[in-house]
Amino acid sequence: MGKALEDVRILDFTHVQSGPTCTQLLAWFGADVIKVERAGAGDITREQLRDIPEADSLYFTMLNHNKRSITIDTKHPEGKLVLEELIQSCDVLVENFAPGALDRMGFTWERIQELNPRMIVASVKGFGPGPYEDCKVYENVAQCVGGAASTTGFDDGPPVVTGAQIGDSGTGLHLALGIVTALYQRKSTGRGQHVLAAMQDGVLNLCRVKLRDQQRLERTGVMKEYPQHPNGTFGEAVPRAGNASGGGQPGWILKCKGWETDPNAYIYFIAQAPVWAKICNVIGREEWTTDPDYATPAARLPHLKDIFAEVERWTMTKTKFEAMAILNKYDIPCGPILSMKEIAEEPSLRKTGTIVEVDHPVRGKYLTVGNPIKLSDSPTEVTRSPLLGEHTDEVMAELGYTADQIAHLRTVGAI
Repeated sequence: MGKALEDVRILDFTHVQSGPTCTQLLAWFGADVIKVERAGAGDITREQLRDIPEADSLYFTMLNHNKRSITIDTKHPEGKLVLEELIQSCDVLVENFAPGALDRMGFTWERIQELNPRMIVASVKGFGPGPYEDCKVYENVAQCVGGAASTTGFDDGPPVVTGAQIGDSGTGLHLALGIVTALYQRKSTGRGQHVLAAMQDGVLNLCRVKLRDQQRLERTGVMKEYPQHPNGTFGEAVPRAGNASGGGQPGWILKCKGWETDPNAYIYFIAQAPVWAKICNVIGREEWTTDPDYATPAARLPHLKDIFAEVERWTMTKTKFEAMAILNKYDIPCGPILSMKEIAEEPSLRKTGTIVEVDHPVRGKYLTVGNPIKLSDSPTEVTRSPLLGEHTDEVMAELGYTADQIAHLRTVGAI
């Protein structure tokens, strides 16, 4: 059976992380992704954070699997003509240039529509229309302007950004959905359209529960599930809540056996109401099931710190995996804090293709994250990232250029 997007051709003008995340996902689903790069340089991440001299960095390889690479000098008149032909032959153009860069290249939305009325132009930008739309945005900036940083961390410390790339990769995932949606709509309209994913918007979408809490705070002045209750104070904005879940199920990160030397010897524990009696039995506090200060979820809220301290006394006698095994017998929600080393070595993730080993002709074998979305009729095969310009001749031939014409374009520096 064919791939889900095998009839879709993507012109990939993206670089660094947000755009390549989007186009890699589309490539995993079978789209023909043609990555356009500058001759001699290419995507800047090819050389960023290198761990092997002269080899493409892991930063690049892990974001550009299953793609083809061509080099074009879009400032050269003949290179520009090649790009126009590519636009005419592709379904989607994806870019994450600085604001206005595509227009300055001579490829405004109107010009692209003249060349190909069915073309979908998909863009990642820092901000949507408004006072900041011309500003550049990077990962941590997006987390700050999207509301994530102000609500992450502990109340007695500064705002904190997360290691999860919710600004870059998160926005790339949003953009991929927008592209697939536009392709679907094109089946009925026959027209292309412009798809915009702003990083601020993407981060805010992932932080929607905090916008929920902002409105609750303004209405009631207190949020009882936050660790500031009952002894702390609430200001005008949603506070940082440490490791609290921020939802209806109180949770916290607790120490496990070996925490003194292992920075990841912890477990996330959720005091879920339906299994409260089982929790009490496991930690040896059966009397809490009938104690009026602990018997109901509402009664427990002012005592959460004491409850988690008592559970932690139990978890500190077990490794995080021992604690998880015991708690799962009773359907008590929990999860060990897994380090990147532990994740890389987890056999089940290798088996499902979530962690994949790829062989590269220059850097050799390396681990990468595979497709996080699994389709039963379109399994993903992760292939290596392309070398710079590796497929230039191949793509040019597909456009109808002869070997002599390709040689000429290379001689004049157009490709």
